[in-house]
Amino acid sequence: MILYDYFRSSAAYRVRIALALKGLEAKSVPVNLKPTINEHKGDAFLAINPQGRLPYFVDDTVAIGQSPAILEYLEEAYPDVPLLPQNIADRAVVRQLANIIACDVHPLNNVSVLSKLKQEFGADEVAVNDWYADWICKGFQAFESITSSVSGSYCFGDKPTHADIYLVPQLYNARRFNVPLDAFPSIVRIDANCNKLAAFQKALPENQPDAAV
Repeated sequence: MILYDYFRSSAAYRVRIALALKGLEAKSVPVNLKPTINEHKGDAFLAINPQGRLPYFVDDTVAIGQSPAILEYLEEAYPDVPLLPQNIADRAVVRQLANIIACDVHPLNNVSVLSKLKQEFGADEVAVNDWYADWICKGFQAFESITSSVSGSYCFGDKPTHADIYLVPQLYNARRFNVPLDAFPSIVRIDANCNKLAAFQKALPENQPDAAV
């Protein structure tokens, strides 16, 4: 297994958590996303992943990008440690929570979007940070409301699921950008529970080999 990765990529962070929870080891191949380096835009990486995005995952003859597709692949290919509930309705709730982050929060806060706001629309740092916080808070409001009725120790019951895998990296980013979290006690509690687990600790950005580069 190979994971093309960047320590601060929240999408790659999701995959690292899933791999660790499932007890799977993947060789990490760092791809530097820093604007001054942009390895993901170079010919070498584009030959691997034409979209030029991270993460990118290889498992023998399987090679796929996009964290939702990777997580679903891992769930089907390595089912011994399930990260989705068995019941079809429960799986739908977990996917709903995951998609609040994957579809409504993260894409609008991606580095490429924030850079475009600055470079093409003249947004200053204050405006960009307001944009960032606004979309996080809107997503977290819905997430908080739903988890208040379905959570146990984790987002859905008492076992980590895809919902936790999506939440924790987004909360990590929210703290990086100093987004106030007082209105989201369930989310903060769940995040604290997740980060007590070795798998989540192993996946932390600061624990990746390229964090010091």
